[in-house]
Amino acid sequence: MAHTIRDKEKLIARVRRIKGQIEGIERALAAEAPCGEVLRQVASVRGAMNGLTSELFDDHLRAHVLEAASDADREQGAQELMGIVRTYLK
Repeated sequence: MAHTIRDKEKLIARVRRIKGQIEGIERALAAEAPCGEVLRQVASVRGAMNGLTSELFDDHLRAHVLEAASDADREQGAQELMGIVRTYLK
């Protein structure tokens, strides 16, 4: 996936921020933080994961479907994306 290589540093930075948020949830639970606070942190992580997922879906669609080199590559990119979306929606 050339688009993940091209945007590697940006994507890794997003993943590291998400990792920090998850570690914050762990610290909140260990410190017996109020459930509302923990739930807000979980919601923030979910939003961050959804944003990352959306960006990757968009990049995949552009690189492997819209800008595919051939009809066969386009079909393969579309089939791959449909399988991933099915898994994501489960």
